[in-house]
Amino acid sequence: MTADSYYWLHWAATAWVVFLLYWFVSALRLKAAKRREPAGERLVYVLLMAAAYVLVFNDALSVGWLGKRFVPESARIGAVGAAVAFAGIALAIWARWHLGQNWSATVTLKEGHELIRTGPYRRIRHPIYTGMLVALAGTTLALGEYRGLIGLGIAVSAFFAKAKKEERYLVQEFGEQFQEHMRQTGMFLPRLS
Repeated sequence: MTADSYYWLHWAATAWVVFLLYWFVSALRLKAAKRREPAGERLVYVLLMAAAYVLVFNDALSVGWLGKRFVPESARIGAVGAAVAFAGIALAIWARWHLGQNWSATVTLKEGHELIRTGPYRRIRHPIYTGMLVALAGTTLALGEYRGLIGLGIAVSAFFAKAKKEERYLVQEFGEQFQEHMRQTGMFLPRLS
């Protein structure tokens, strides 16, 4: 990797640091949990996400075909990747802000849980996941190696499974109100019709 490529990958990684700092600070005030997914189910998701991030951020895995480039090494491509990463993080933070005290890292229903339909939730049911996936796609573009694409694929699969589980919980909690929300919004992208 050239110095230019590392420079832009560093900026993409900085977006993730901003995200984590916001996440930890905002997690200090949350509603009490009423129902939470079993720890064993949570562990599967955590392991998949850890594998995805290790593939993207661990340079020791830049070996063999994992380290081969899927895009040419270019400062322009790196800059676009870093910008996409920041845009994704901005979306995830905006969505997290709208959830407020209803947020949880695990699939959880809170005491006094509210169905949020403001901000990005007006069009997307899981905009935090969308933001994180966009950020990971940008980071993968800045990295430019196949290991990033594999990590992104793992993350998409993990978020899809987690989103489906969350939706089952929300249908049980909010019934027709959430089903109507599902008809009006897309899971990760806005519904076009």
